[in-house]
Formats: sequence, C-alpha cells, structure tokens
Amino acid sequence: MSVSAVVTFVTACAAAALVGWLTGFVVRLFARRRPFLATADARCRLPWIATLVSSAALSATPAVGVHGDADDALRHGLLLAVIGSVTWLSVRVARTVEDAILLGLRMDVENNRRVRKLRTQVTVLRRIIVAVLVVLAVAVALMTFAKMRTFGASLLASAGVAGIIGGLAAQSTLSNVFAGLQLAFNDSLRVDDVLVVQDEWGRVEDLTLTYVVLHLWDERRLVLPTTYFTTQPFQNWTRTSARILGSVELYLDYSTPVDLLRAEAKRFIAGSPLWDGQTWALQVTDATEQTMLVRVLASAGDASRAFDLRCAIREDLLGWLAASHPYALPTTRVAGRGAAPREQDDLSRELRAFADA
Repeated sequence: MSVSAVVTFVTACAAAALVGWLTGFVVRLFARRRPFLATADARCRLPWIATLVSSAALSATPAVGVHGDADDALRHGLLLAVIGSVTWLSVRVARTVEDAILLGLRMDVENNRRVRKLRTQVTVLRRIIVAVLVVLAVAVALMTFAKMRTFGASLLASAGVAGIIGGLAAQSTLSNVFAGLQLAFNDSLRVDDVLVVQDEWGRVEDLTLTYVVLHLWDERRLVLPTTYFTTQPFQNWTRTSARILGSVELYLDYSTPVDLLRAEAKRFIAGSPLWDGQTWALQVTDATEQTMLVRVLASAGDASRAFDLRCAIREDLLGWLAASHPYALPTTRVAGRGAAPREQDDLSRELRAFADA
C-alpha cells in the first residue's frame, strides 16, 4: 500500500464528507423560510454524510492497492457500512416524511375526526415501512456472507417444517400485527379517540401494530394488545362525532318545586360556555319510598366539556335548592307517639337521680 493510495482513499472520503456538509448548509439556508427543513436537516445530516463517506470509501477501495484476503475483508466491511448507512438514512427519511404530512394535519380544530384518522394511518404506515426496511437490510447484510447463503439454501429445503414451527411460535405476534392493521384502516379506532375500556375512561395516546396505549383521566396509562379491540366490546365516544350528552341525577324530596327547578336549570345551562346550545332537559324519571329522582340532560362538544358541565350543573342546582328551598333536599322523617308530660318528668327525675348516685 503506497502513500499516494492512502492519500487518494482519504481524499475521496473527505470529499464525500464535504459534499454532505455543503448539502446540509444549503438546506439550512432554505430553512430560514421553511422551518421544517431545519428539522429534516438535523435528523438526516449524520446518516446522509455516513452514506456518502461509506459509498466513496467503497468506490475508492481499488486505489488502495490491497490484494487477497485483506482486500476482500475491506470490501466486505465497507459494503456492510453502506448497507447500514443507507438503512439508517431511509428510516430517518421515512420519519421526516411522516412529520411533513402530520404538520399539515392539525389536531386543534373543532371537528378533527378525519384528521385523527389520517394521522393514525400515516403513523402506522411509517412503522410498517421502517420494519420492512430493517428486515430487508438485515437480510441483504446476511446474504453478503458466503456461509449464510449456503445456510439459507439448506433452510429452503426444509421450509415447510420451519414455516409451521415459525407460524406456531409467532401466532400471537402476527395476530396482533394484523389486528393493528385492521384498526388503522377500518376506522374503528384512531389516535386521540375517547374510549371507555374495562370501566376506564381515556384517550388513545398511541396506536402501534401490536398494542394500544390509553392515556387515562388520572394520568395513568393502560396498555392493551390490539387484538383486544378486535375481539372485545369497547365504547368509542368519538367515532362519528365528539358531541356527547351528559346527565345529572338528583334525589330530592317530594315537596321540590319542579317547575322552579327546571327554570333554574334552564337559566344556568343557557349561560354556561360549556353547553353547545343544542340539547337540554329536566325530568322526574323515578320515585322511591322517600325521594323522587330528577334527571338533567345537557349536551356538550366533547366528553371533557360534558363532564365539567355535569359537575357545574350539579353544584348550581344543589346550591340553589339549599339557599332557596332547603326543604327540597332529602330528609328522614320519624313519626311516632310521644310520652305523656308526667311520664317525661318522672323519667327525667329518675335519670338525674341515677346520675347523682
């Protein structure tokens, strides 16, 4: 190996690195008007330079002047570096494209059902593409080894048995993967959907090919396999619309002035910013031995507003009854025959005598 060959090899790698840096510099210049390009440059800069340098090094290998086993080992190592860097760059590009698409799909709109559907599908597709890229890269890297190619040929001869064993071993994983694809494209579940699962209320925080993460109302996370949502019933409060009807139930005395209570409920609901202005009602829906059941219905734009509206209605009506009509609140009445005045006096004297003793 001569000094000139080494200089040629190093020069080729340095030139490739310089080209990668200049490319990033140009992208950063355009990023002043388009901030998204800055994120793309920061994410893809290193894998792009690594791809250029490894490709240039592989191309400049003949100039090094190495022969025999050393040349084969050098070429093989650089080829694996090219495969790895190209895969790294492809994964980063897929993530960058996903971010570019999601940037135009804003969630902070009133009716974001279609946006949530598209975001879910884009995210799932990106994960599928990344998984396929990694598997292909590993397969190509293994096929560069001669012994692996021979071993692969022997495996093909027993593909039937291997397929049966692999299918049985990966049955659960494959079922989750297919369930994840089904959820992503049949529109039954989307990111940010409001669900009630196993008596837990929460929003879909993440949807992968194998599991779903629910962000519960008390900041806990409920992780369930995707097959759960294809085999078990669950409530989706935002599948067609985020609008929901909330109810408040009050147990009140029979002497409650229902007409006045209805007027107060109407006044409060109409003035609440949480009400969507569409539906409200107050009805006596049941009667027990001691109280009657009053139910108030009011609609809201989404589940969170409906919950806050229900709490506000309950607080207002109970406060109004306590201040204006306290007799309307449930009370326990005990009716019975009292003792005669003389008997009460005798009982009082006996109690005092017992206490003095």
